[in-house]
Amino acid sequence: MYINFMSKENKDIYISYWLLLVTLLVALMIIIGGLTRLTDSGLSITRWDLISGILPPLSLNDWEIYFSLYKKIPEYSAQNSSMTLDEFKIIYFWEYIHRLLGRIVGLVYFIPLFYFTFKNLIEKKSLITFYLILFLIFFQGFIGWYMVKSGLSERTDVSHYRLALHLTLAIIIYILLLWNYLKYKKQLSIISTKKLPFYVPIFLIFCILVQICIGALVSGLDAGEIYQSWPLMDQNFFPDDSNFKDLFSVKAFESPSILQFIHRNIAYFIILLFFFIALIIYRNNDFVHLRKNILIIFALLFIQIILGILTVLSGAQIILASMHQIGSIILITSVLILTFRNSRRADRF
Repeated sequence: MYINFMSKENKDIYISYWLLLVTLLVALMIIIGGLTRLTDSGLSITRWDLISGILPPLSLNDWEIYFSLYKKIPEYSAQNSSMTLDEFKIIYFWEYIHRLLGRIVGLVYFIPLFYFTFKNLIEKKSLITFYLILFLIFFQGFIGWYMVKSGLSERTDVSHYRLALHLTLAIIIYILLLWNYLKYKKQLSIISTKKLPFYVPIFLIFCILVQICIGALVSGLDAGEIYQSWPLMDQNFFPDDSNFKDLFSVKAFESPSILQFIHRNIAYFIILLFFFIALIIYRNNDFVHLRKNILIIFALLFIQIILGILTVLSGAQIILASMHQIGSIILITSVLILTFRNSRRADRF
């Protein structure tokens, strides 16, 4: 008996599986990218070999060539002049895995998308979004190299602005993929005839996205390694090595102390915003279907706060800092699910 696995009845299932796979791969890539930054591995590969770079060095001579290229950049001469080849291999593989995942994400997204488009399995109104995501994935590869390039000539590290752009764009791609996955996952569609104003949870997502961007700036300037105290910054609410008026100027984004101050206080604002939304949901019986989501977000937000405090107290210890970044991905995922459930009304179906 012939079975059409791509019939109209089950095409959405396959598309949802595909979107879920790419979403998980992007999340993994963000995590590996964070570890690449935390281990100072991002400048270990000094060339952008899109095709030949798929394979790692396979002989001692190949390793020596890559190591010699690394020795030419300021990071090596200023910070790692005593590095051995075996130590270089460690930082090389972090960056190599990150770049390899980027290639895998591009292929796993592009090939099925081309097939689904050719078979007319995706509605035309969704094709624009899917090809926008494809463009952003390819553009992200360029931004990644643009970021690495900033640390190859005069700097001993990448530009923290380009690092923030790279991470923020990755999170935006993740959000778009997850949102479209939820659209194809029918179980989450029919919820209630009542909903919060759409801009309320969207604003919470926006604030978390801004917080992640500021977190990348903090990471780029190693600002998490200073003021290892909480709730005050060395007995002060505002860092005493900075001028308060600089908080309202471009200098704020060049000052590690002020960036850590901003990162802390955006976190406080997110907490207040969350409790405002939670209060609305729990005082109105029309939003009973959202209460479970709010409890999950509360638990994740609490864990994220604890991880943030521990990261500060430890001077951005690698494991804690990585867990803090992973927590931000899980947190924005839970808020996005809340937003999606709130946006779907039963009277539309």
